[in-house]
Amino acid sequence: MPQDAPLNGSALDRAPAGSWSRVAGMQAKLHRWAAADPGRRFDDLFNFVHDPATLVVAFGRVAGNHGANTPGVDGLTAAYVEEAVGVPGFLDDLRASLKDGSFRPLPVRPAAQPPAWPTTSP
Repeated sequence: MPQDAPLNGSALDRAPAGSWSRVAGMQAKLHRWAAADPGRRFDDLFNFVHDPATLVVAFGRVAGNHGANTPGVDGLTAAYVEEAVGVPGFLDDLRASLKDGSFRPLPVRPAAQPPAWPTTSP
């Protein structure tokens, strides 16, 4: 994965350069391995997921998204976490719950979609 083509370029400013560099390096390494051996199994991705640098970069991407002001399924906005909770504490708690297996993601809220047919009769 090229380092000059991030998924969400506007969010890179929120993560420290060292964290971004570390995560981008690991993504590039995983991409090279997968391209070299399409049948390869990556059994140790859990360590990458709960790595502090990965969590910092992920939070930076979420906080930089256009929908960052909208609360997630847990009712928290990125701004609330930054101002009231504190990003380091929030990510430390998340990392601990990931490592000990107690993290349980909440179900995604269904999007309100209009019905495919008219709801009123003529």
